[in-house]
Amino acid sequence: MSGWTAKRFWQAAVPEPCEGGFTVRLDGRGVKTPAKVPLVVPTLAMAQAIAAEWDAQQGVVKPETMPVTRAANSALDKVTPQRAEVVALLAAYGASDLLCYRAAGPEALAERQAAGWDPVLDWAAESFGARLAVTRGVMPVAQDAQAVARLEAEVARLSVFELAGFHDLVAIGGSLVLALAVIHGRLGVAEAWALSRIDETWQVEQWGEDEEAAAAEAVRRVAFEAASRFYALCG
Repeated sequence: MSGWTAKRFWQAAVPEPCEGGFTVRLDGRGVKTPAKVPLVVPTLAMAQAIAAEWDAQQGVVKPETMPVTRAANSALDKVTPQRAEVVALLAAYGASDLLCYRAAGPEALAERQAAGWDPVLDWAAESFGARLAVTRGVMPVAQDAQAVARLEAEVARLSVFELAGFHDLVAIGGSLVLALAVIHGRLGVAEAWALSRIDETWQVEQWGEDEEAAAAEAVRRVAFEAASRFYALCG
């Protein structure tokens, strides 16, 4: 990234309007992505969030503490040049969505999955005309091609910046339907996260919590919440 260095060199990060949207300047110097693309984002709120991340850096710059900046970089460097491929990748989750695969046993787990997941699948069917089939066990279940195509059409409506946030919601949660429910306001991010972790929560209840696994889950949850926040900053 132009201006991206191991140590802070700027005094102030300032969000500003620019051609095509908004940018952030470091002492007047425009920020660029790692691919040297000028950082131009769609909303002032996003530019303000990015500027705040730069201003929060002290001494050594830590990109891992800059989720909005990193997501904006991904939108410009990764999603923009391969938008169709990203849409297809995300839509493919609909053909093997987490919510469609229920436990063969124990029955109490399968009932918990049904109670949590069936209403969201019903919502997708009503909202998009996309009724997905459900199975028990791990053997693949064939999904109606038209239903998957309708979900893909919803993904294709998103801008490159929305796709950057949406990608992480889908990939981290493992469900296209849950991610759609978040961006359409059907689920809050905390509720969607809990629904995506029904199996893991069950295992913890049965066998206790593993500290290393819990730490990894905490990192994933933060990333899931950051993806939702980034998506909200797009509009």
